[in-house]
Amino acid sequence: MEYTHLGRSGLSVSRLCLGTMNFGWKTPEADSHAIMDRALAEGVNFFDTANVYGRSAGRGRTEEVIGAWFAQGGDRREQTVLATKVYGTMSDWPNDSLLSARNIVRSCDASLRRLQTDWIDLYQFHHSDPATPWDEIWQACETLVAQGKVLYVGASNHAGWQLATGNAVAARRGSQGLVSEQSHYNLLTRQVELEVLPAAEHHGIGVIPWSPLAGGLLAGVLDESAGDRRKDEHVQKRIEQHRPALEAWEALCAELGHAPADVGVAWLLHRPAVTAPIVGPRTMEQFEGGLRAVDISLDDATLARLDEIFPGYRPAPMEYAW
Repeated sequence: MEYTHLGRSGLSVSRLCLGTMNFGWKTPEADSHAIMDRALAEGVNFFDTANVYGRSAGRGRTEEVIGAWFAQGGDRREQTVLATKVYGTMSDWPNDSLLSARNIVRSCDASLRRLQTDWIDLYQFHHSDPATPWDEIWQACETLVAQGKVLYVGASNHAGWQLATGNAVAARRGSQGLVSEQSHYNLLTRQVELEVLPAAEHHGIGVIPWSPLAGGLLAGVLDESAGDRRKDEHVQKRIEQHRPALEAWEALCAELGHAPADVGVAWLLHRPAVTAPIVGPRTMEQFEGGLRAVDISLDDATLARLDEIFPGYRPAPMEYAW
């Protein structure tokens, strides 16, 4: 496994991030624990979760599953760079969502209890909250850092200008600011190339792409063996919308001799500012497949061909201005 620094920080993380969103509801607890054990064995030390994950099993369930895994000992917690998030609604009461100082501090304490740990390596804002001033957000984060409960702070689903503003306010306060941004980024969803990636590069913010396979569309969905992915009506509409590109994509992957899912993740590893794509398996088989991506090298000709199939964007304003 390869490692890199998370943005401009000194924290070393694996080039793949284990996403745990399925753990505890789609993936049973025992299977989730087995995947996390395998991840550490393979050198994947970067795990991502969120306080709201758990869906039908209840908000917070995924963090509880991870906490039970940490409780087994064996240096599991010490070897893991743990990232979780705050923002989502945890109850029907006001102040139990978004990024008020109250919710940030109280949600952190609740996550620590569920995760059975004393600290969170990377505490992330799951979405932007324009109604809450950055000074208030940083006040809460500075308190958590001073208490040793949080080591680094990151964002998710933020615009480039929000990343720049947030770090400008943090610098004024003498805080480190954001070291990471989780963005929706894959070959089919490339809008972050306009503003977010340039801002991240400029400010030393590591990008952690989520949905690297576009909800399965880049995982070989045209293959007859794709199974249940093809049956969903929404997926079928998306397939038809992108069929010419997907046909060219799967033909290119066959020519390269690699599974489409592996090439999709590998492409992200070649992109500027990207630290680690999030691989979110439901099964051990899916996780094992994702590991192959770090060993795939794409030459300039292949990268150019991918840009032809899935056109991207130049950094703003060059994309739209003279």
